[in-house]
Amino acid sequence: MSDVVTAVPLKRTPLYRLHLDLGGRMVPFAGYEMPVQYPSGILKEHLHVRAAAGLFDVSHMGQFEIRSRTGGEDAARALESIVPMDIVGLAPGRQRYALLTNEDGGVRDDLMIARLGEVFLVVANAGCKDADESYLRQTVSPTCTIERLDDRALLALQGPAAEAALARLAPDVRSMRFMDVRAMEVMDVACTVSRSGYTGADGFEISLPASHAEAVARALLANGDVAMIGLGARDSLRLEAGLCLYGSDLDATTTPVEAGLEWSIQKVRRAGNRAGNFPGAEKILRQLANGAPRRRVGLRPEGRAPIRHGARLFADQGAADAIGVVTSGGFGPSVNAPIAMGYVTPPGALAGGTIYADLRGARVPLRLSELPFISTTYKR
Repeated sequence: MSDVVTAVPLKRTPLYRLHLDLGGRMVPFAGYEMPVQYPSGILKEHLHVRAAAGLFDVSHMGQFEIRSRTGGEDAARALESIVPMDIVGLAPGRQRYALLTNEDGGVRDDLMIARLGEVFLVVANAGCKDADESYLRQTVSPTCTIERLDDRALLALQGPAAEAALARLAPDVRSMRFMDVRAMEVMDVACTVSRSGYTGADGFEISLPASHAEAVARALLANGDVAMIGLGARDSLRLEAGLCLYGSDLDATTTPVEAGLEWSIQKVRRAGNRAGNFPGAEKILRQLANGAPRRRVGLRPEGRAPIRHGARLFADQGAADAIGVVTSGGFGPSVNAPIAMGYVTPPGALAGGTIYADLRGARVPLRLSELPFISTTYKR
């Protein structure tokens, strides 16, 4: 028997050639070769999104279509059995942020669930999509069909100029509002377009056949307001917007209440005949009523040094025991200062207070901050 371990080849999205043509620096990410930045650099890419429009390749994410086997509300009810969100009440042409929970109340993955007539489109994180597919087939397949859309690409167009840029190719997007989703043609290609994104800015996500992704992307980039943006700026943009990154700010040991995501759990899932009946319901509903033992908070370090993932947090400079940990941190170009998010135990979660992070053996003060760090600009 050989001891040699064969490396699994990295996958490539349909825009791989375009990334190379644009000078993208490719890195391994969630099993794919993905662009972390382009020649202009992460700082300029970030600020371009805030000022104009950025185009992101998010084709590595998982896309699934879920349908009832018999019609009616079977698919909605099946999805409600695995997420604490109101899916039965989700109107056609709308989508909802959702959390796939486990029996201990932790988060398996965070998703977007859109309703298009009798079809539900589920978008999952790239690193979780294989496990999500397996879990969906174990839980909802008795009443639903599940189709993984590996032949689809996914583009995100974000920023204040996003509407004007996309409207040149699909004028109907002008009438869409935040979290709307529609089937429409873009350059005569059948697409599913949602008005949503991961930056805190107005924008769209476009699901389309992989074979047409490069042509649509190049058409959008022909607009001088649109620039291609890599993973580096995607991360700093979502951090400024106070949005969670699965695997850092969310994981299987973190409950929605600890993460400050209780807003995503609608009232009908908390009380009445559709309350509970999802994995981890007892713990999550108890925390909704009584509070959680820790809480995700925003952090603003004093000075200019960023506080990174994994830094321990303390109540004061002399404390021996940590009260929490940083889960995301870096420099926020739009606020021109370092920012971070992390989990702390109450009463350390009170906004405006000061706690301390361990930075190379020194205790650095941080001010507890409300999230997000920037004002969102969704079109509501």
